[in-house]
Amino acid sequence: MKQIIECVPNFSEGRDKSVIDAITAEIEKGGEVKLLDVDPGEATNRTVVTFVGEPRQVMDAAVRAVKKAAELIDMRQHHGAHPRMGATDVLPLIPVSGITLEECAALARQLAERISAELGIPTYCYEAAAFTPERKNLAVCREGEYEALPEKMNHEGKAPDFGDRPYDEQAARTGATAVGARDFLIAVNFNLNTTSTRRANAIAFDVREKGRPMREGGKVTGKPVKDENGNPVMIPGTLKGTKAIGWFIDEYGIAQVSMNITDMGVTPLHKAFDEVSRAAAARGIRVTGTEIVGLIPKRAIIDAGKHYLRMQQRSLGIPDSEIIKIAVKSMGLDELKEFNPDEKIIEYMLEADKSSKKLVDMTCKAFADETASESPAPGGGSIAAYMGALAAALGTMVANLSAHKAGWDDRWEEFSDVAEQGRAIQERLIHLVDEDTEAFNRIMAVFAMPKKSAEEKAARAAALEAATLYATEVPLRTMKAAYETFDVLEAMAQNGNPASVSDAGVGALAARAAVLGAHLNVRINAAGLKDRAKADALLDEAAGIAAKACEREAEIVKQVNAIIDK
Repeated sequence: MKQIIECVPNFSEGRDKSVIDAITAEIEKGGEVKLLDVDPGEATNRTVVTFVGEPRQVMDAAVRAVKKAAELIDMRQHHGAHPRMGATDVLPLIPVSGITLEECAALARQLAERISAELGIPTYCYEAAAFTPERKNLAVCREGEYEALPEKMNHEGKAPDFGDRPYDEQAARTGATAVGARDFLIAVNFNLNTTSTRRANAIAFDVREKGRPMREGGKVTGKPVKDENGNPVMIPGTLKGTKAIGWFIDEYGIAQVSMNITDMGVTPLHKAFDEVSRAAAARGIRVTGTEIVGLIPKRAIIDAGKHYLRMQQRSLGIPDSEIIKIAVKSMGLDELKEFNPDEKIIEYMLEADKSSKKLVDMTCKAFADETASESPAPGGGSIAAYMGALAAALGTMVANLSAHKAGWDDRWEEFSDVAEQGRAIQERLIHLVDEDTEAFNRIMAVFAMPKKSAEEKAARAAALEAATLYATEVPLRTMKAAYETFDVLEAMAQNGNPASVSDAGVGALAARAAVLGAHLNVRINAAGLKDRAKADALLDEAAGIAAKACEREAEIVKQVNAIIDK
């Protein structure tokens, strides 16, 4: 799975559009990342920018933006309503997909070190990237704001994590930057069938982590209970990692519970919806729908869809588009306006920006026509991967049909597990359809390299060896993935819906063809490797998989025929 992270830098300029445009132009340079939002504030004199992409590209874009901000923003002249300590004040990295918060924290520390070493800007690490527990709190890092930097720098316990030195003219101009890592914040509004802000607030207080103040006698009109320090005693709400209030929206004519989910690992979106629905029902109110503010990671919607499928005792091994549809309908995400996944899910927005068309995005006819053309790619390797994907799809289909078969309701989870396994294999093989063509294109690119000097010849030879090795390893990965489909197909031939057993048999035939087809590509590409020890190892591994595939296919077809002939 591709790793995607979000970056939300806050720059200390919210009034001069030319400065803001120059900074965002650095972010967008080269088209490596996707700029999602630019939100300037005149009173705060601060602009919040949001962009996403792969980790290395996001970090490079961040460094470019921080550099430009340091060139154009002089903190000695800065004034605004928002707390700040640098031209780039804060710069959090946020996991979106394929990456953990811990991995983002490690990247944030690397980024903080780069900003210090390459740009000479002092940096603090906060939240998940903090080196000390107290610095998890941004307010601790930014204590005293920009004006306190002369006293904090070169001072034990207060100095920056990177770039500490006596306060100088450069630090005076740029200030310091806090670089951190935090989880994705989901901004969501839950629509209520009431116009009462008071009732909406009561529901919000029921569920938000902070809860509500304790009152004497447990009465709404009672005096707030305070601790020995004079602070209100709070009754915690039921959802950790959430903040919420109730309000009335003139545009819709309804009240909402407006919530920020700050830790969706602890409180996923669907859990928040279910709990707000429960708290609302306890007050005679119904949640009629949900409004996502801004964008959301795919995993949040997929997890929600799977949650509601489990409640319905339905198979989870269905296409993502169907899982998303279940999430949308279960939480009423389309009640107030259309919920378009291509515009609301971050990963889909990034995919929509791709200029090159993938083979797997073609129609069946277009793919067949492209294969039949005089272009050498796609070739046998891509076809083998696609046959493997079809084998996995057939096994998954039988599992899904079995999960929903009348009289087999108590076995839905057994078949759902198999369907999920099949879907995962199918996704890997679908990816390999285009990767096999990419492997061929890499070899073609090497032939275009110059070869006049000895250095050029050596570089060309090394590149050709690397490209040939890649072109050998890709079909080997296809063989391995296609071979895994036999587990799904055999389970369905033995235990699945008997009316669909022939589909499991066709899947076994397709899986064998995928393995043997990919094997041919391993052999022909391995022949071009100079490293014969590596080539022989790959060939031996491939031959073993091919032999086992023939055995597995024969056994499954035998089982299928036995059931058909009964």
